Amino acid sequence: MNTLFLYTTEGCHLCEEAEKILQPLALEFHFKIEKVEIADDGYLVDIYGTRIPVIKMGTEKDDLGWPFDHHDVIEYLTE
Repeated sequence: MNTLFLYTTEGCHLCEEAEKILQPLALEFHFKIEKVEIADDGYLVDIYGTRIPVIKMGTEKDDLGWPFDHHDVIEYLTE
């Protein structure tokens, strides 16, 4: 099963919205969601701090930063 990383931080209401979008797609596209707390890593804060929530599937694929919706995520997963 593939892993989709959700870069997030505690108290991020947009990250909660992103998770609501991702949950049904995880079942449909057979991936697990792994939340990554960016506040624990200065490097991740530098990269994602102003863009969260951000999703990334694997290491070879570009990431997808907020704002995104259901259709954007499907397009990201199938490209």
